Amino acid sequence: MNKVTIYDTTLRDGAQTEGISYSLNDKVRIASQLDDLGIHYIEGGWPSNTKDRELFKALKKKPLKNSQLVAFGSTRRANKKAGQDPNVKSIIEAGTKTVTIFGKSWDLHVKDVLKTTLEENINMIYDSISYLKSKSKEVFYDAEHFFDAFKSNKDYAIKTLEAAQRAGADLIILCETNGGILTSQLIKTIKEVKRKIKVPLGIHTHNDMDLAVANSIAAVEHGCVQVQGTFNGYGERCGNADLVSVIAILKLKMGLDCISDKKLRELTKTAHFISEISNMKQMPNQPFAGRSAFAHKGGVHINAVLKNPLSYEHITPELVGNYRRILVSELAGKSPILIKAKEMKLDLDKKSPQTKKILKLLQDLEHQGYQFEAADASFEILVKKALKKYKKFFDLEGFKVVIEKRKDNKVYSEATIKLKVNNIQEHTASEGDGPVNALDNALRKALKQFYPALSKMHLADFKVRVLDEKEGTAAKVRVLIQSQDEKDSWTTVGVSENIIEASWKALVDSIEYKLLKDSRDKSK
Repeated sequence: MNKVTIYDTTLRDGAQTEGISYSLNDKVRIASQLDDLGIHYIEGGWPSNTKDRELFKALKKKPLKNSQLVAFGSTRRANKKAGQDPNVKSIIEAGTKTVTIFGKSWDLHVKDVLKTTLEENINMIYDSISYLKSKSKEVFYDAEHFFDAFKSNKDYAIKTLEAAQRAGADLIILCETNGGILTSQLIKTIKEVKRKIKVPLGIHTHNDMDLAVANSIAAVEHGCVQVQGTFNGYGERCGNADLVSVIAILKLKMGLDCISDKKLRELTKTAHFISEISNMKQMPNQPFAGRSAFAHKGGVHINAVLKNPLSYEHITPELVGNYRRILVSELAGKSPILIKAKEMKLDLDKKSPQTKKILKLLQDLEHQGYQFEAADASFEILVKKALKKYKKFFDLEGFKVVIEKRKDNKVYSEATIKLKVNNIQEHTASEGDGPVNALDNALRKALKQFYPALSKMHLADFKVRVLDEKEGTAAKVRVLIQSQDEKDSWTTVGVSENIIEASWKALVDSIEYKLLKDSRDKSK
């Protein structure tokens, strides 16, 4: 075996994640992204469901270029003909070349959920698949709860697969639906199944014991030729096998052809795109695609990685479209300072007094609650100020923030700012959606006549972290502000017992970094 097909079910299983609700447009955009990546099969969902039915219609008008769209549904109902079953009919009407139909393998489900006989369940599987095959469909059969079924009643579980095989299923997928099996047990089960079933097998795992990816990989190692999963591991309960990890492992560790080398470099971008569309926070420690996947903070690690990346990295991050990050921290010593200085075209070495000065300043600020790991823009300003290589863009004379609740029961925020640019005073005010937004609006309003490019930047994200909860409302807070313009995104940090002051510090750094960046671009 030198090829494994990837089957994505983000649009169905992933949509069952708590907190995710895809619109039709969201689903079309995700399908388009997965198609561009070269995923073999994209499951569109249940065509019996109105929203999913609209997706199949939309993708008929704008067909996928690289992927096969798959319609999904269940076997016919008990004591009903397959051709007359509304669910089976809707699968046909979806008009896809490939369909996936799931059936019950576990006698517990047959008796307690379907409330039918074991024999009728076998007939339901056979009739549904043979009917779909008669319509010239490629049919994948999902054997739901198969591993629990095999443990409960091995003979019956195998009979359900044999029915699918006799009916002409093109692929039988063993589903580990409850996510509760150990890898060793999964391997043993697959080996026994392969002795009885000659149709190619696939694997579908859930992550309730944090083993979904491991179990998927083990299944491939023991003969499964398709892996089903979701991007970023989205799914009900603890989620499904994360296809980001699955694809990277199959390709880079096992040498199996699942997507092209070129498309592998878009894996991180795709993972982040789908998290944005899903309105879910991208986990920083997600393997392969996370922002921290190739981040180094400890001094010993940094020192080694600079000499030979293989010392603390199992792959080259660029292979999956990620990149190495050297974090600036009191734990990291002088190495990251030197790296950042080099990026800023500043000449420093480990023994220079300036390097020691910056390290001491960094340690003092981190003791106060600052963290620069996620605030590279603030760190660059800090270094340039410490080296006296920083020109101020304006001088603040004062600001005032007013929050007022009026008769209409709405809360209004207004900020007033007084500052000087080249000894020219500017005094302005602006409203906003909250005090920080009002400050941001007022500051940029005061400055944009001097620096017009500020009209092209905006605040993209705002995060507040309480540093010592025991202090209650008197606790220090750390504010992170992410800003962006038409080219870049950058993050700044501020710390204070006063949330407005902490926000102001981060906000000023954000504005000044934009101006610093623009002046640097002009000098190139």
